[in-house]
Amino acid sequence: MPIKIPKQLPAHDILEKENVFIMDETRADTQDIRPMEIVIVNLMPEKERTETQLMRLLGNSPLQVNVTLIHTASHDSKNVSQSHLNQFYDTFDNIRGSRYDGMIITGAPVELLPFEEVDYWEELKEIMDWSKTHVTSVLHICWGAQAALYHHYGIGKFELPRKCTGVISHTITDTTIRLVRGFDDEFLAPHSRYTSVAAEEINANEALIPLALTEDGDPFLMLSKDEKHVMVTGHLEYDNKTLADEYYRDINKGLETDIPRNYFPNDNPEEKPLNRWRSHAHLLFSNWLNYYVYQETPYEWK
Repeated sequence: MPIKIPKQLPAHDILEKENVFIMDETRADTQDIRPMEIVIVNLMPEKERTETQLMRLLGNSPLQVNVTLIHTASHDSKNVSQSHLNQFYDTFDNIRGSRYDGMIITGAPVELLPFEEVDYWEELKEIMDWSKTHVTSVLHICWGAQAALYHHYGIGKFELPRKCTGVISHTITDTTIRLVRGFDDEFLAPHSRYTSVAAEEINANEALIPLALTEDGDPFLMLSKDEKHVMVTGHLEYDNKTLADEYYRDINKGLETDIPRNYFPNDNPEEKPLNRWRSHAHLLFSNWLNYYVYQETPYEWK
């Protein structure tokens, strides 16, 4: 089944050309089914790119998915036009009376700041607390995962000696959990972060189930035992060019940055990178939607 998005959203034409099954609002309203309602808290600066990446994955499911986009009202977005926000985005105040089957909280380029110094931290905390009673399951990505671990479980982050960037190998630590059903024992995923969380703290927390580690032993995928929260410290949603664009952006800014490891063929930034994580990205999102959203959510919220 398709993902329902506004026809005017830039992601619509991109996904249509990729033959992703999308449906505009007019046709979707004639379907006599109960669609899944997903709200995306988009904290990334390049919002249009993140919209496309996430909707590409949400659209590859047997379920019909309705998406609501929200941005933080307490932050002034500089990398997206106000008209785009006005046309396609809502704010938390306008949706707080609604209930959602699933929520995605994206990453954000603020990880070197203490959580309390992020200008929208208080608003995000309110959203995360609200999700406990108004959302069936929440998928947290990269900094969004670190924010959830800190807010819900008191687990802090620490700065890495150098930026972790590249396509990294991972191993599954618990194959019995439905979230990783169908995963290979080893799989690849992109990372782009300056901070990490301690595996020892994840393992010691009785409310969390560690599911996958990076080849360096860092936590990558975690599930709360109540199945309310999924935390992913990397970026399975990235397309094949995202790490390259970030690398050249940093170079153009004069920043000292490493070539993303295991990414460019022959470690040559002049060569076109290949996407070697696409299948596991689709699998993670479809497992989340099926097992933790669709099968757990009530047909009618009360």
